[in-house]
Amino acid sequence: MSNTQQTFAPSPEFAAQANGNEQLYTEAREKGAEFWAEQARELLTWNKEFTQTLDWSNPPFAKWFADGELNACYNAVDRHVEEGRGDRVAIYFEGEPGDTREYTYAQLKDEVSRAANAIEALGVGKGDRVAIYLPMIAEAVIAMLACARIGAIHSVVFGGFSADALRSRIEDGEAKLVITADGSFRRGKPSMLKPAVDQALEKGAKSIEHVLVVKRNGEEINFVEGRDVWWHDALESASTEHTPSVQNAEDPLFILYTSGTTGKPKGILHTTGGYLTQGAFTHKYIFDIKPETDVYWCTADVGWVTGHSYVAYAPLVNGSTQVIYEGTPDSPHRGRFWEIVQKYGVTILYTSPTAIRTMMKWGEEIPAEYDLSSLRLLGTVGEAINPEAWVWFHRVIGGGRCPIVDTWWQTETGAIMASQLPGVTVAKPGSAQQPVPGISLKIVDDSGKELDNDQSGLLSITEPWPSMLRTIYGDDQRFIDTYWAQFGDKYFAGDGAKKDQDGDLWVLGRVDDVMNVSGHRLSTPEIESALVSHPAVAEAAVVGATDETTGQAVMAFVILSDEAQKENRSKEELEQDIRAHVGVEISPIAKPKRVLIVPELPKTRSGKIMRRLLKDVTENRPIGDVTTLADSTVMDAIVEQYKQ
Repeated sequence: MSNTQQTFAPSPEFAAQANGNEQLYTEAREKGAEFWAEQARELLTWNKEFTQTLDWSNPPFAKWFADGELNACYNAVDRHVEEGRGDRVAIYFEGEPGDTREYTYAQLKDEVSRAANAIEALGVGKGDRVAIYLPMIAEAVIAMLACARIGAIHSVVFGGFSADALRSRIEDGEAKLVITADGSFRRGKPSMLKPAVDQALEKGAKSIEHVLVVKRNGEEINFVEGRDVWWHDALESASTEHTPSVQNAEDPLFILYTSGTTGKPKGILHTTGGYLTQGAFTHKYIFDIKPETDVYWCTADVGWVTGHSYVAYAPLVNGSTQVIYEGTPDSPHRGRFWEIVQKYGVTILYTSPTAIRTMMKWGEEIPAEYDLSSLRLLGTVGEAINPEAWVWFHRVIGGGRCPIVDTWWQTETGAIMASQLPGVTVAKPGSAQQPVPGISLKIVDDSGKELDNDQSGLLSITEPWPSMLRTIYGDDQRFIDTYWAQFGDKYFAGDGAKKDQDGDLWVLGRVDDVMNVSGHRLSTPEIESALVSHPAVAEAAVVGATDETTGQAVMAFVILSDEAQKENRSKEELEQDIRAHVGVEISPIAKPKRVLIVPELPKTRSGKIMRRLLKDVTENRPIGDVTTLADSTVMDAIVEQYKQ
């Protein structure tokens, strides 16, 4: 890696109290699948004990704990109440306008039971699909848990998706019920959700029988008698008594559609026992959770897998207290995240590199106004974090004392697959470092042969893991073709990676993000890191565009830092300066052919940069689907600038 390699060892104080230790790796290696059986018994409550750990007789279709029985909602809620933890706060909800609610485990149990009774009263039972299209409010988690309680399969659709995206997901899963809200709040203004549901149902989605509507912002909405039901009415008349259904470990828990693919959406199917086991295990050890004292906050929306695994399920299965926040980091002001950390005494913060880079751009005087001394562990997720942002996060937010866990995983993997183990790992900024105990990752070439350290290749998973996707909903063949066809016996994640001389893992982004410039394989994140290390650059996105001379050419789109915007340097001069900087940081080959200074990058509402749209621009194609963008007008400005 181009950066001078600084390392960060855990403090002796942190190591002394850490949940994890070296022993975990040894045990996992020695025990194989039985290691996961021990975790499943220790972390979960089973209605019926399993006798079989892993059935891999029909690869790539795995079964974990297949003769065991349990209920996900019981594990997340009821057992804590039964074991005397009912008074512990499960959720602190913070609304964007500043309204708050808290739910103890006992209150959560009542609320989820009411919701389960209300959903059953609308004709939903075991195996039925329920679409959930809600903002980041407590009801989103309550609705998911209520589905799990009755054995219905939830399909959460991110509240930022369009009516068409919602319709295609409802149709693919043939959902019977959709749970939504009148709307939410977005940067101080009411934003609407219910009209998108109405539109989706007008255009298709004929399987829907009822729409259950949470009243959130009180805006006027269209209400269809006989079809639409108010959440508060349905729950008010429902009983708090509800017995959780008994599910087989391999019964489906949820479908989650992955975005960014063309054609029909891919419904990733996760089941119950293995998913909960690996989620609870990774949450306990990678976040070093102490449920009695920690206040945990994962900033992800439940519309994404991070919000499923590390908001709705694992933290509650482990009996933690967590914060759920409805809004954005900059509303009503740019110190919003730090205000929340200070208010609730957050001890563990799990967020995205995009959010960190954005706050870095705003300057360190903003976090300096808040008391962040409660924090003891930080985590990142979503993409590899560039070392500059890592070091800033460690120094400015963590006060130089908090270990950082940089986690690699996917919607498909269901839970974290590679990360530091806090208290054990000497951290290297930008590297995910080691597979989680019990996980087997290898870097291979195109034919599946394992590569030596310092060689870039493909990141594959060589052994089945408990929280793995079981199939693509309704399409086993597509599951095989997408993930297993490349190597047959190994799962291919779609990510490029390499191990350094110490054998530590560096994820290089999607293989589609590895550019081949004059026969040299260059990774997008590496070039973006070099760009962001230039003092004038706040954020950057890089794509490879087809080029007659070099095969592919590096095209960079950058947002200037506040300081650089105040300076009077010409764009041409700045662009040349930035190009030269990349040449020095990585190599002249990596120098972008063009650097385009833009006001904003195309991002989804979760902060993911949609690089395929930038590729459309550089290859003079019509711009693809912009429905998932937070602001679709961003692309018009970029196209205009590119033409100039």
